Amino acid sequence: MSISPVQGVTASSYLAPTAQPTTTNGSGFAASLAGAVDNLQQLQSTSNQLAVQAVTGNLDDIHNATIAATRAQVTLELASTIRNQGVDAFNEIMRMQA
Repeated sequence: MSISPVQGVTASSYLAPTAQPTTTNGSGFAASLAGAVDNLQQLQSTSNQLAVQAVTGNLDDIHNATIAATRAQVTLELASTIRNQGVDAFNEIMRMQA
């Protein structure tokens, strides 16, 4: 009985692969950021609509308006904090000496 050699296997395939740098263009981060901003705008729009309904007397449940306003406020504060942290990180990077 003869054993045939395995095709496609070389000695170099057993060695550790060389580190190849991966390049990204930041599109994933940009898409996430754009989605977060769109979500924030939607929350603010919903909050504004419910506030107008509350003022005009067309709102049946004031709790929905309060919850929507609070969600929009907290989300806006989070977005502002993330923006501030990003600006601080950028400024720190710019202060680094090469």
